[in-house]
Amino acid sequence: MEKPFPNITCAVCSKPYNDPRILPCLHSYCLQCLHHEIEKSGSQRMFQCPICERNTSIPVGGASVLPQNLHLGFEVEVAGYMSKMVNNSDVACDHCIDGDNGPAVVFCCTCHQFLCKVAYEYHRTGRHLSKHKMVGLDQEGARQLHTTMKPRDHYCSQPNHGNNNLNFYCETCSLLVCLHCTTATHKSHTVKEISAVAKTHQIEITGALEDAREVVTKLTGAMDENNRMIEQVEISKRNASLAINNAFETLQQTLEERKKTLLSELETISLSRTTALTLQKEQFEKMIGDVGHYTDMASQILQTHTDHETVALRGLIPTELQATLKRVQTISLTPNQVQSKTSEGAEYPHGGVEVKGEMRSKTHNGAVVYGEVEDHRDGTYTITLTPQTAGPHQLLITMDGQLKNTIGSRGSGDGQFSNPSGISIKGDVLYVADTYNHRVQKLTSSGKFLHRFGQHGSGQGQFNRPWGVIIDYNNKLIVSDCNNHRIQIFNENGGWLLTIDGQGSGNHSFQTPWGLALDPQGNIHVAAGGSNTIKVFTKEGVYVRMYGDPNGPSGIAIDDEGYSLVSEFDGNSLSIYDPEGNKIHTVGNLNTPYDTALDPRDGSVFIANYGAGTVLKYCV
Repeated sequence: MEKPFPNITCAVCSKPYNDPRILPCLHSYCLQCLHHEIEKSGSQRMFQCPICERNTSIPVGGASVLPQNLHLGFEVEVAGYMSKMVNNSDVACDHCIDGDNGPAVVFCCTCHQFLCKVAYEYHRTGRHLSKHKMVGLDQEGARQLHTTMKPRDHYCSQPNHGNNNLNFYCETCSLLVCLHCTTATHKSHTVKEISAVAKTHQIEITGALEDAREVVTKLTGAMDENNRMIEQVEISKRNASLAINNAFETLQQTLEERKKTLLSELETISLSRTTALTLQKEQFEKMIGDVGHYTDMASQILQTHTDHETVALRGLIPTELQATLKRVQTISLTPNQVQSKTSEGAEYPHGGVEVKGEMRSKTHNGAVVYGEVEDHRDGTYTITLTPQTAGPHQLLITMDGQLKNTIGSRGSGDGQFSNPSGISIKGDVLYVADTYNHRVQKLTSSGKFLHRFGQHGSGQGQFNRPWGVIIDYNNKLIVSDCNNHRIQIFNENGGWLLTIDGQGSGNHSFQTPWGLALDPQGNIHVAAGGSNTIKVFTKEGVYVRMYGDPNGPSGIAIDDEGYSLVSEFDGNSLSIYDPEGNKIHTVGNLNTPYDTALDPRDGSVFIANYGAGTVLKYCV
């Protein structure tokens, strides 16, 4: 199968690439063009990709340390040879120095040289050269050249290394090195054969490609559905237009019928309200009678009873009277008032908090009435609601708290974040998993930057999208290294201590760890969304067990008795497990719940209902 020919023109200078370098967004440019773009940006830290306009960090050392796009450079080289083969009648021989043997007649795909007849004969008969691939200098030869020509070997440029092939990769320095380098300047570094590193990277690329294809399939389906909906809108428009025209012809009749229906509903509502109010009136009258009876009896005892007669009835009158008064207190005799409080439970003596009240019918298809709220500016609010139907109702009052502080901003500097995903608090210190900056940051609770550790990679102490972060009982920091499929443990200053590797095929293995939690024994529970498992390890990293059958576990919380609450992102549910790992309850009808947390004060459960854009609170 003939491979496609890529675009070899730089989008900045519109010329064939010269020393192409590739950006994190996978767009390539000439090195000189990148120098120009960085200079034009006027910044020493950031510039925009000219094609996708994505902000790109300027590495230390400038554009020169960006990765070379070796394949694109090779394609530029191939294009140059092909141009000579197709567009020039006389091409000089690269093998002969003086050119006395005439122009080139073939091209050697192995040596990357144009050869005259004499050089060609030497190649054809030479013992070490006879197997070299030759192509003619015409259209067919150019086509074969693009298909069969291989890149040149890459040699070490270090002095005294004898032009050794760069067949190794130093993961510590992120550099290609030769065999001599591995025993010299890179002796103590993590070095692997380039074929093994390439294979690992190819596997990662294959996985990403499969994910991308799945996303494209879903997007294509969504786009088809979008087109279908556009067509449906047009159809609906035509049908609605016809319906409107027909409706006006019978509007008078419809209005008369509607008038009768509304009057009938009004009569029903009026009767229902009158009946409800009459019942409430009778309840008031009965309670007034009960209270009057007990007060008359109490007054009689105080006025006419002897000590013996009074003691004989000891406790009876107060008990009955207090019980009646409690029943009276359950009836709302004044407008409903709401008192705002701080998170510590103290009254908040100021106004300005957004308060909403709604009343939802339990019998009339969930009909909702929204209340009018009066802010008294002293921390109390009056909510007035008028039910529209008779029967039981559910009253819901919400209060939105005031934002106290915002920490950080988007970026890659100290105290800046790119998609922070996990956070843990210890005293006055915050640890934040700065996911897309591939690091963990340590700050005070007021937002002062203290320290950061980690960088993008798969080595010890490096991260590929850190996600969850918790602190154990010995002040050790536990981080889920999501795309490296492992858990790393650090001291409180970011010093690496231990790695729990999830790769492999044993019981210990897991993929894409997200949420983390500690049980009362100090064991680490890992919510591995990529492998749909909950794995348990000791604090030393020893595998203990696994439990549950979650569908996309993303968040996990464990109470003081060892009960686990697991939010299932793909299953749209929250599962609860007992300390032995048996599922005992499921909360369904959620919308892609991302994480869950427990309030240690009262055991309330909070769920980040990602798909609905809400946070749910359950009382247990």
